[in-house]
Amino acid sequence: MSVREIPMVIDGQSVPSQSQDWRDVINPATQEVVARVPFCTAEEVDRAVASAKEAFKTWRKVPLGKRMRIMLKLQALIRDNTAELAALITEEHGKTLPDAEGEVGRGLEVVEHACSITSLQLGELAENAGTEIDVYTLNQPLGVGAGITAFNFPIMLPCFMFPLAIATGNTFLLKPSEQDPSSTMRLVELAHEAGIPPGVLNVVHGGPEVANQIADHPDIKALSFIGSTHVGTLLYNRAAAAGKRMQSMMGAKNHCVVMPDANRSQAINNLLGSAFGAAGQRCMANSVVVLVGEARQWLDELVEGARQMTVGPGTQRDADLGPLVSPQARERVEHLIDVGEKEGARLMLDGRGCQVDGYPDGNFVGPTVFADVTAEMTIYREEIFGPVLCVAGVDTLSDAIAFVNANPNGNGTSIFTNSGWVAKRFERDIDVGQVGINVPIPVPVAYFSFTGSRGSKLGDLGPNGKQAIAFWTQTKTVTARWFEPENVSSGINSTISMH
Repeated sequence: MSVREIPMVIDGQSVPSQSQDWRDVINPATQEVVARVPFCTAEEVDRAVASAKEAFKTWRKVPLGKRMRIMLKLQALIRDNTAELAALITEEHGKTLPDAEGEVGRGLEVVEHACSITSLQLGELAENAGTEIDVYTLNQPLGVGAGITAFNFPIMLPCFMFPLAIATGNTFLLKPSEQDPSSTMRLVELAHEAGIPPGVLNVVHGGPEVANQIADHPDIKALSFIGSTHVGTLLYNRAAAAGKRMQSMMGAKNHCVVMPDANRSQAINNLLGSAFGAAGQRCMANSVVVLVGEARQWLDELVEGARQMTVGPGTQRDADLGPLVSPQARERVEHLIDVGEKEGARLMLDGRGCQVDGYPDGNFVGPTVFADVTAEMTIYREEIFGPVLCVAGVDTLSDAIAFVNANPNGNGTSIFTNSGWVAKRFERDIDVGQVGINVPIPVPVAYFSFTGSRGSKLGDLGPNGKQAIAFWTQTKTVTARWFEPENVSSGINSTISMH
């Protein structure tokens, strides 16, 4: 089987990199090398930025209606090619095909939202703010935008960035994850097929050096990042120092609070899916369950449900979770399970040493459950990013709220309850950006903004929704007054009156 070489995209063309530094892209279920990706040179990154800068001169003037029609075409192409995109995700990331298809669907929602650009980018007008003075705003594109995405959602995360950036009149430079770039590259092909002109959407590849060059580059006006807290903080500081607009959506430790009045079977089933789906490699995974009061008696049922989950390759449609993305990821997760045992957490279900028939080299870790987890433990403080569920118990709703709010991260949280009063108090008092009520993964629909907070986010504006429009545009406020002309000839007066 031939190994495909991942190209760059510059000026609307697939361009082979001249870099001497290439990395293998591995199928995590088999360890088969399926592609090779370059770590682009500094000169290649500069070429891609220059292409976007030149294209901005004309793209910014393209009418809103034409941009809308391109997005309409793109959403249709994504819908028609969902199976191919999902298969590429599964081959390089490892998540199950149903999960990958769901990811494509969530990315598609953002493109559908971008189809409304003719109404999203409207300004405001105050007529007669002063005597015969009007004040109005123009929401204009910034210039060249850039995005750096994580491996865990190679279709959805790019869709969180370039569709709205381009629809608002910017041009774009995308650096996808080097671990699973093929689905992202196919998405970019579809974007050009939809009618995005050459230079408007460019792609480069690489590691820290390329990311730092993007953060420092003087011709890039805004940068969106989704990934780890460590990298996101470094890039945010670099980009801010370079005068860029910047958003960093970073790490998480999401909690799910379960009240004793909740629908028991629904809560447990939802918890299992949110904790172990995609092998826990989601920034919105519920990795901590807080059982309140008598709900602590549900622990054994929760563990048994996890024990019944099926581990297999992503191509096995009835599998509940596939492999981790790399051997290094598997080793890190198994190391943290070791640490959890040593620090006194009660290991109720151990996923280490998981074997899947026919896939002896896969990066598999089975569902793992720890009970009696405390805030001081490493498995609670660190984002494990694997199929490991930490369970804590508290006495009251107030205790649960205090426990969640004491964690430094604020990406997402949820509560399961049948009490409207409890739900209302939770949504009011919890200090987390995204809240689910009887919803385990509270990622909002695309026409609402992604609103992680505290240690999970740097920057005032998040992806999607109204915040994304504000992030990718510059507001220009115009104060205007027009005077009646003096000494106007009768010819001009007659022309005015005719019109």
